[in-house]
Amino acid sequence: MSLIEDPSSRLLGALLDAAALRARVLAGNVANQNTPGYTRQVVRFEELLRSAIDSGRATEAVARTAPEVAADTATPARADGNNVNLELELSAARENRLLYEMYSAIKASRAELIRSAIESGR
Repeated sequence: MSLIEDPSSRLLGALLDAAALRARVLAGNVANQNTPGYTRQVVRFEELLRSAIDSGRATEAVARTAPEVAADTATPARADGNNVNLELELSAARENRLLYEMYSAIKASRAELIRSAIESGR
Protein backbone atom coordinates (compact mmCIF):
# COMPACT_ATOMS: atom_id res chain seq x y z
CA MET A 1 0.00 0.00 0.00
CA SER A 2 1.38 3.39 -0.96
CA LEU A 3 1.21 6.49 1.22
CA ILE A 4 -0.74 8.29 -1.48
CA GLU A 5 -3.40 5.61 -1.99
CA ASP A 6 -4.05 4.44 1.55
CA PRO A 7 -7.65 3.92 2.75
CA SER A 8 -7.80 7.23 4.61
CA SER A 9 -6.75 9.11 1.45
CA ARG A 10 -9.46 7.33 -0.53
CA LEU A 11 -11.97 8.15 2.20
CA LEU A 12 -10.95 11.80 2.11
CA GLY A 13 -11.41 11.76 -1.67
CA ALA A 14 -14.85 10.22 -1.22
CA LEU A 15 -15.78 12.95 1.28
CA LEU A 16 -14.73 15.61 -1.25
CA ASP A 17 -16.68 13.86 -4.01
CA ALA A 18 -19.78 13.64 -1.79
CA ALA A 19 -19.54 17.35 -0.95
CA ALA A 20 -19.20 18.22 -4.66
CA LEU A 21 -22.23 16.03 -5.49
CA ARG A 22 -24.20 17.64 -2.66
CA ALA A 23 -23.39 21.11 -4.05
CA ARG A 24 -24.81 20.08 -7.45
CA VAL A 25 -27.92 18.56 -5.85
CA LEU A 26 -28.52 21.66 -3.72
CA ALA A 27 -28.14 23.88 -6.80
CA GLY A 28 -30.71 21.71 -8.58
CA ASN A 29 -33.10 22.08 -5.67
CA VAL A 30 -32.74 25.87 -5.74
CA ALA A 31 -33.23 25.92 -9.52
CA ASN A 32 -36.46 23.93 -9.11
CA GLN A 33 -37.87 25.79 -6.12
CA ASN A 34 -40.84 27.00 -8.19
CA THR A 35 -41.42 23.82 -10.22
CA PRO A 36 -44.81 22.34 -9.29
CA GLY A 37 -44.54 18.77 -8.04
CA TYR A 38 -40.75 18.85 -7.65
CA THR A 39 -39.43 16.82 -4.71
CA ARG A 40 -36.19 18.09 -3.25
CA GLN A 41 -33.22 15.77 -3.47
CA VAL A 42 -30.70 15.04 -0.74
CA VAL A 43 -27.31 13.34 -0.71
CA ARG A 44 -26.92 10.56 1.81
CA PHE A 45 -23.29 9.85 2.57
CA GLU A 46 -22.29 10.64 6.11
CA GLU A 47 -25.04 8.43 7.55
CA LEU A 48 -24.02 5.58 5.22
CA LEU A 49 -20.42 6.06 6.31
CA ARG A 50 -21.42 6.14 9.98
CA SER A 51 -23.40 2.94 9.48
CA ALA A 52 -20.42 1.24 7.80
CA ILE A 53 -18.12 2.29 10.64
CA ASP A 54 -20.61 1.20 13.33
CA SER A 55 -21.01 -2.19 11.69
CA GLY A 56 -17.27 -2.79 12.13
CA ARG A 57 -16.58 -3.24 8.44
CA ALA A 58 -12.96 -3.20 7.35
CA THR A 59 -11.31 0.12 6.59
CA GLU A 60 -11.20 -0.74 2.89
CA ALA A 61 -14.98 -1.28 2.81
CA VAL A 62 -15.58 1.99 4.65
CA ALA A 63 -13.39 3.80 2.12
CA ARG A 64 -15.51 2.37 -0.72
CA THR A 65 -18.79 3.71 0.70
CA ALA A 66 -20.46 5.80 -2.01
CA PRO A 67 -22.93 8.69 -1.71
CA GLU A 68 -26.55 8.22 -2.76
CA VAL A 69 -28.99 10.81 -4.09
CA ALA A 70 -32.49 10.30 -2.70
CA ALA A 71 -35.81 12.12 -2.71
CA ASP A 72 -36.64 13.95 0.52
CA THR A 73 -40.14 12.80 1.39
CA ALA A 74 -39.95 13.99 5.01
CA THR A 75 -40.05 17.74 4.26
CA PRO A 76 -43.65 18.96 3.94
CA ALA A 77 -44.76 20.09 0.49
CA ARG A 78 -46.60 23.27 -0.44
CA ALA A 79 -49.99 23.21 -2.14
CA ASP A 80 -48.31 22.81 -5.56
CA GLY A 81 -46.51 19.64 -4.38
CA ASN A 82 -43.05 21.24 -4.24
CA ASN A 83 -41.16 20.77 -0.96
CA VAL A 84 -38.10 22.97 -1.60
CA ASN A 85 -37.47 25.52 1.15
CA LEU A 86 -34.98 28.15 -0.03
CA GLU A 87 -33.73 28.91 3.50
CA LEU A 88 -33.07 25.20 4.11
CA GLU A 89 -31.21 24.88 0.80
CA LEU A 90 -29.03 27.95 1.42
CA SER A 91 -28.22 26.80 4.94
CA ALA A 92 -27.30 23.34 3.67
CA ALA A 93 -25.16 24.92 0.94
CA ARG A 94 -23.23 26.99 3.52
CA GLU A 95 -22.65 23.93 5.69
CA ASN A 96 -21.56 21.89 2.68
CA ARG A 97 -19.13 24.63 1.58
CA LEU A 98 -17.51 24.63 5.04
CA LEU A 99 -17.19 20.84 4.95
CA TYR A 100 -15.64 20.95 1.48
CA GLU A 101 -13.15 23.59 2.60
CA MET A 102 -12.25 21.51 5.66
CA TYR A 103 -11.77 18.33 3.59
CA SER A 104 -9.66 20.29 1.08
CA ALA A 105 -7.48 21.71 3.85
CA ILE A 106 -6.94 18.24 5.32
CA LYS A 107 -6.02 16.85 1.90
CA ALA A 108 -3.61 19.73 1.25
CA SER A 109 -2.06 19.24 4.68
CA ARG A 110 -1.56 15.51 4.02
CA ALA A 111 -0.01 16.23 0.63
CA GLU A 112 2.35 18.77 2.19
CA LEU A 113 3.35 16.28 4.89
CA ILE A 114 4.16 13.63 2.26
CA ARG A 115 6.06 16.16 0.14
CA SER A 116 8.04 17.26 3.18
CA ALA A 117 8.87 13.66 4.09
CA ILE A 118 10.05 12.93 0.55
CA GLU A 119 12.22 16.06 0.44
CA SER A 120 13.77 15.40 3.84
CA GLY A 121 14.69 11.88 2.74
CA ARG A 122 16.87 13.12 -0.14
